[in-house]
Amino acid sequence: MASPSDANSSAGNTPENPETGSAPETAEVPERRGQVRLRRAAVMAVPATLAAAALGILTAQGALGVQFSISGMPFTVTAKSLDGTGFEQFGDLDNMIPNSPNAGDTGGQVLVMTSAIKSATLDSLCQSVDLGGINLLIKAGSGSTKVTASNLTTDSTELSGDASFGNIEIGNDASTLTKAGVQGKKGVFSQQSDTVHIDNLRQTNYATTAGVFKLPGLKLSFSDSGC
Repeated sequence: MASPSDANSSAGNTPENPETGSAPETAEVPERRGQVRLRRAAVMAVPATLAAAALGILTAQGALGVQFSISGMPFTVTAKSLDGTGFEQFGDLDNMIPNSPNAGDTGGQVLVMTSAIKSATLDSLCQSVDLGGINLLIKAGSGSTKVTASNLTTDSTELSGDASFGNIEIGNDASTLTKAGVQGKKGVFSQQSDTVHIDNLRQTNYATTAGVFKLPGLKLSFSDSGC
């Protein structure tokens, strides 16, 4: 029978590597959530500058009380011009489903600039998504009747165009916005205006919602090139 001193000695020992005589090392697991936390922090610093707002035509996941997981596939939207009343813009995060094949190294989240317009009219709307070698193309509103939308929102990563705003407010807390009926998170930088006009609009979007979306002259096709 082992003596008490032998038992204590055995309990305090750590098994050694038979080749090196040293205790085995414990593998460290990288913190995969670090990038996600960094993106969440970045939302607080998204500057809704005039240049960025100049491009925001649509946006905000949840603008209509609708929450959905994005596919993670970006799509392009262009228009000759956009006229809107009740405009808001702020930073946000869109989420993919768990283990989405499109997540890459994003952690399943995309930092976006959310734009919302209470009522919008678009001339010659074009939307395209690259399906891998071929583009799904949607066109509408190129005739005398233009595309119209109410409670229109989009989540964008890239925006460009020539914009002008009526009675713009810059630096609002996103949770206090009133022009389009959409609010962002507390403490997030935002801006809003009574009206917005954008020429030569071009966006890269991950989500769009609308209360009513009218597309006169709608044409859907597949094409070698996008918008």
